[in-house]
Amino acid sequence: MTVPDPDGGSGKRTFGPDFLTELFRNPLDPGYADAAARRAETGGRTGARKHAARGSAAVVLLMIGFLIVVAYRQTVAEEPARTQARDELVEQVQRRRAGTEQLQERADKLAGEVAELRERSLSDAAIARLRDLEAAAGLARVRGSGAKVTLADGPTPVDAVTGERRTEGQVKDTDLQFAANALWSAGAEAIAINGERLTATSTIRQAGEAILVDVRPVTTPYEVVAIGPGDLAGDFRDGFAGQFFETLSTRYGMSFEVSKVKNVTLDGAAALKLRAATPSIAPPAPSGSASEGGR
Repeated sequence: MTVPDPDGGSGKRTFGPDFLTELFRNPLDPGYADAAARRAETGGRTGARKHAARGSAAVVLLMIGFLIVVAYRQTVAEEPARTQARDELVEQVQRRRAGTEQLQERADKLAGEVAELRERSLSDAAIARLRDLEAAAGLARVRGSGAKVTLADGPTPVDAVTGERRTEGQVKDTDLQFAANALWSAGAEAIAINGERLTATSTIRQAGEAILVDVRPVTTPYEVVAIGPGDLAGDFRDGFAGQFFETLSTRYGMSFEVSKVKNVTLDGAAALKLRAATPSIAPPAPSGSASEGGR
């Protein structure tokens, strides 16, 4: 028995094209082809429509050119004013800086005159005690041996995703505060950060990316020099502060070093604002004061 051919007796089995095959064979949508054919038959835009399109394009180009010219002329016209304002600000800063230096020189001169008059009026014992108190308060120059802690910023890589700089390796104001407090705890008698002497009212704070010590900027590398006992450097290195900075150095690349120093001189602080004072010896009671329960 003969089985009939499903293709009508042609003897060859055929298959209809699937979707992907048809898509690669005719990628253009039939609607676009029909629109292109109609446009070819009509000849595209002609007459008024064609001239209107060209006119619109010309108007748009003219407007863009006009705006560019106006913006350029305005920028050029404002540039001298900005330059003049900047020059005036720079001149003011330089003038104020020169005035500040003159006032500082005058203050130092007056302070020297006051110290000379004071020494003339006081006895030798009182002068010696006063100098000891000034050294302890940070107002007098001191000399001795101790330790030097050096901190420096590490690398600041840029985040590949956000484009922001990573500042974990930079020295912060809290790091300098921590180092100074650890030195005080280890027995330091006098401390200076990059030459700025610390007193009981000194401040170490962050202002943007700068660190200020008593309103004076200090930059990396930061040298914290302390005068104190002979084992000050070793106690700092082996203590919690030394371990903390070693961790920062290993993890973030911050530079950290502790060394002994001998015969270093720390200048006195520029000024000390007295906020409160109490007499060391209580004044005698007035002779005419009423006794207890006299009222």
